[in-house]
Amino acid sequence: MPLIILTGYPTSGKTHRARQIHTYIKERISSLPESHPASTQRVHLVSDHTLSIPREVYNLESKDQHERSNNASEKDARATIYGAVKRLLSNRDIVILDGANYIKGWRYQLYCEAKAVRTTHCVVHVGTPVSQARGVNDERLAAAKTASSSGEDDTRSEEELPYESGCWENLVFRYEEPNAMARWDSPLFTVLWDDPTPPCDAIWDELVGSDAEGGKKVVKPNQATVLKAPSSEDYLYELDRSTQGILNKILEWAKDHPGEGGGEVGVGEGGGEELIVELPANPVGLPALQRIRRQFISLNRTNAVPVKRISESFVVYLNDSFETL
Repeated sequence: MPLIILTGYPTSGKTHRARQIHTYIKERISSLPESHPASTQRVHLVSDHTLSIPREVYNLESKDQHERSNNASEKDARATIYGAVKRLLSNRDIVILDGANYIKGWRYQLYCEAKAVRTTHCVVHVGTPVSQARGVNDERLAAAKTASSSGEDDTRSEEELPYESGCWENLVFRYEEPNAMARWDSPLFTVLWDDPTPPCDAIWDELVGSDAEGGKKVVKPNQATVLKAPSSEDYLYELDRSTQGILNKILEWAKDHPGEGGGEVGVGEGGGEELIVELPANPVGLPALQRIRRQFISLNRTNAVPVKRISESFVVYLNDSFETL
């Protein structure tokens, strides 16, 4: 069942909004008659806090050179979150993902996961202004400093703790706002700071279906047919063919844009979902592309990714890798 992705600046109130949505959905389900298709749904709230991921993982200033250059701690955190979401998504579960989710490539990966299990999804943008969110973090920093200077223990929960100033500013600088025109950010609901509640009724109707509709929402798969499981040889061939095909399209784009960087390259195959590779500001040469491709193949050579999702996974891997170049 549906995946609800929250996104917004750090300390913008995402956790508060996630809890409001969680409470609404649980109450809505409990009020449904037993005959309603959604009456047996379970609701899960997933976040850094529920997975015991500390905020220090986002503070690159506290990491060694290797971790900073590879964004290793953030990638590990996202892998943990992705694993939790993937385990929970099913036809009996509604998953609310609370977090910054500030990278559009990451939101695209989550969208693909929802699409793979044929469930609906939406993005809830907590649209708190930068100045307001910064003020909240500054207040928390001041409270932490006061507690430290007085020798008192800081008894606040993890989600109430501040980010280090440099880490907070860095996350805001890297934040990629959702765009309702992009399918992975649509449908998009925006919650302003002064809004008493998110548009919960609209979220429910969009993802589950109104009572008048019988609570039925159908998501079409990416392909009309289901392919049989490939043999090991077939899988390695497809892994090699798909990844090389994407590299060829990037190289073709680079040939038409000599010396340019930072472009978007469409690499989707005919008839499938469009895939976008976001090139870094500095031009990427063939050696770097081949190195990333070899790493991806090495990680996935044991049928780790379904054949029909190799291209999607490789695009996400490329976009993640380009962030560190």
